[in-house]
Amino acid sequence: MAGEAVPRPTEIKVRRAEKTLNITFDDGTSCDLPAEFLRVESPSAEVQGHGPGQKTLVAGRRHVGIAAVEPVGNYAIRIIFDDLHDTGIYSWRYLHRLCRQQETLWQQYLAALEAAGLSRDP
Repeated sequence: MAGEAVPRPTEIKVRRAEKTLNITFDDGTSCDLPAEFLRVESPSAEVQGHGPGQKTLVAGRRHVGIAAVEPVGNYAIRIIFDDLHDTGIYSWRYLHRLCRQQETLWQQYLAALEAAGLSRDP
């Protein structure tokens, strides 16, 4: 929404051993986002497509990890995954939405995998 304040991260930590990104926002929202979840929900065109309804179902990423996180201006981060996917720019707004909708989005992803006969395993 225009004019709506976008929550900004106050802390972003990569937990490599747990394969999670821990993020805390200035509105009090805090979450641990698994690398696999971030990878399959990547905002990249490769995953999201170039228009509505073009999202690609990404399977076989159960073991993916985060190799690095790079700042993009003062509005986003780029996450470089150890499967070499690095084209997603995760805006603060998008990361906040992933935190707030993590359970719903994850269940939708698992249902889509099952419907397609695909697996989280490589």
